[in-house]
Amino acid sequence: MRTRTLSGIPPNLSRAWRRTVSNTARSATRPTTLEHLCISEKTRVVYQGFTGTTATNNAKEAIAHGTRIVGGVSTNKGGTTHLGLPVFDNISQAAKQLKPDASLVYVPAVAAASAIEQAIEAEVPLIVSLAEHVPAHDMLRVHQMLRTQTASRLLGPNCPGIIAPSKCRIGIIPAAQCTPGRVGIVSRSGTMIYEAVGATGRVGLGQSLAIGLGGDMMPGTTMEEALQVLIEHDQTEAIILIGEIGGNSEFRTADAIREYYLDASTKTKKPIIAIISGRTAPEGRVMGHAGALLSPGEQGAMAKARALEDAGATVLPHLGMLDRVLQSTLR
Repeated sequence: MRTRTLSGIPPNLSRAWRRTVSNTARSATRPTTLEHLCISEKTRVVYQGFTGTTATNNAKEAIAHGTRIVGGVSTNKGGTTHLGLPVFDNISQAAKQLKPDASLVYVPAVAAASAIEQAIEAEVPLIVSLAEHVPAHDMLRVHQMLRTQTASRLLGPNCPGIIAPSKCRIGIIPAAQCTPGRVGIVSRSGTMIYEAVGATGRVGLGQSLAIGLGGDMMPGTTMEEALQVLIEHDQTEAIILIGEIGGNSEFRTADAIREYYLDASTKTKKPIIAIISGRTAPEGRVMGHAGALLSPGEQGAMAKARALEDAGATVLPHLGMLDRVLQSTLR
């Protein structure tokens, strides 16, 4: 451990600060923090913003689903209990006492970046942020901080979270709709991940792990990173990728798929099914959330679909075909 001063951010976008972060060596082959996305019934979860009404209701649902919630954080309520669990004034105290594997940041957008930063300082392995409309300048600071450490993995913001059905839910993915199974799902769209969950359930395949990346322009975890997690995830036999307009993550994901299928060291390959939404989206208009924006001159949904198909993925024009393709793929 050592203290670093963050640099590289324009003075008008930052404030004077010093951060204490992990100085552990980074893996040369893949980011060491990706493994924190492999949640299970053993994952110890804390909430930041624990005693709020919405967080309380969410925690009750998560506990009923099997999630191992061990406590939470609420300012000026340290030393009390909530839902029979200990409450701390800050995440640093909670991390020292509870040793969590993950934190669900259940605070408004204006406070989200600060809560994420505090969780990074406390070296919480997985940080899930739900809030939409987190200021872009705030996320610049968060990403600069993430680059200086190797202890924490961020999922979100503006994401529905992550779920290993009947084991652990961190976020707002409807647990009642999920069933344990064989298919891993990665989605930039929140609502479309629910549709994919429904499709895998209807055909009796269920879900091994469902990861909602979030719809902002600067997500903590990208599609190609989440794909790597599912490729290496033992309980996952097939993968569904749901992309959309905006950004170039799908093109990087296509490169990763191509490398995966060409890698001779792995004989058995997992089938990958991809869907790209926004094929009729007009240029220059935000479609639902900040990241779903086709900028002038940017390649659109059709180009992304072609890239994924050329890489070896099975690309579907719409979600309505998912049931039938899943059945034929994993008979």
